[in-house]
Amino acid sequence: MRHDEMIGKVQALARLPDRGSVERATHAVVATLSERLPSGLARHVAAQLPPDMADAMRRAADAGTVSAQEREPGTPCVRGSGAAGERFGLTAFAGRIADRAGTDEDTALRDAAAVLEVLDAALAPELTERMAGALPADIRELLPVERASGGAEEER
Repeated sequence: MRHDEMIGKVQALARLPDRGSVERATHAVVATLSERLPSGLARHVAAQLPPDMADAMRRAADAGTVSAQEREPGTPCVRGSGAAGERFGLTAFAGRIADRAGTDEDTALRDAAAVLEVLDAALAPELTERMAGALPADIRELLPVERASGGAEEER
């Protein structure tokens, strides 16, 4: 799926007023998702995205660690050069997206659901299954219904 097509679909689903807000929301969701996913999986997802979205995802995956201000209080950063993504739930996910996009958490969740729906349609089905399996149940709830409930393992 091309960049303009993805942005148009996110804008329609999230009912965002202009292209700038759609771009901010999309990049915020993609970057935050990249922090949550194992780095190798984030890079595989990035490989199937348009270049600027892929860059946002790769930058977050390559960063490997986040600053103390960006982490949920009391949550250690478990990313490094290894495969594990950071462990955080829906509250931190929404907070990070809201901070990056300059919105509130309710808007961030709406935007995240729209972006994840578009990603679900844009990515290879087996990759979206792997992505769903790597997310905790509370974040997985933002995925389209068939992905959110279908076969994803519960995080340990």
